[in-house]
Amino acid sequence: MSKLAINTAQNVNLDYKLIGLGERMVAFLIDGIILVTYMTIMENLVAFSELFDSDGWTRQGFTGLFLLPAFFYSLLCHIIFGGQTVGKMIMKIKVVRLDGSPTQWYNLLVRWMLRIVDIWLFFSSIGVLSILLSDKKQRVGDSAAGTVVISVKKKHKITSTILEEINDDYVPVFTNVTQLTDRDIRIVKEAFLLSKRNNDFKTLTMLKNKICNVLKIETKLYDVQFIDTILKDYNYYTQRM
Repeated sequence: MSKLAINTAQNVNLDYKLIGLGERMVAFLIDGIILVTYMTIMENLVAFSELFDSDGWTRQGFTGLFLLPAFFYSLLCHIIFGGQTVGKMIMKIKVVRLDGSPTQWYNLLVRWMLRIVDIWLFFSSIGVLSILLSDKKQRVGDSAAGTVVISVKKKHKITSTILEEINDDYVPVFTNVTQLTDRDIRIVKEAFLLSKRNNDFKTLTMLKNKICNVLKIETKLYDVQFIDTILKDYNYYTQRM
């Protein structure tokens, strides 16, 4: 069993592409088609079904009741599907927090409530302009909720090998590195390479602290130097077994 649980591809998007207006509009239109279809079916069901054969006020009451889920469609989908609606799933985009970690319900609630400003006021002009002018392509709801919309299309392959080049005269530093498994080292190497590529110093520090906690070691090495040493030490010992 793996001893490390680094939040990389499973939970945190270390290397993500921000999504602008085009793909978001297509996703919005797909969701709109789904909602219109649902609302049409529900309205016809109430209008033509004998189960609702009563006065006009009662019919309107039932119609409103059946249309209520459509009002909360976006919020419920984002919460249930982890930052995605059906439209976003089709477009392979999702809502995450600024650091790439999964959204919480309160992020999504704030974002959903501000749809009235971004989408429904002034023919969506506020939301469109905020996305176009924002460095992180955020609408007002995203800015308030601390979220961004990213692509979940696979851009990088997970590191296929844990091998590191080491010299014949290499001297290992951490002898207990063999407590880790090959899977642990793959996770470490994947997170290490992606974090370096993105200058994600926060994740590098988190990665170093996690390794130190697992191996019960203390070091004065900087994050990059330490993790690089761990990878080389592991290769040094495992290649000689």
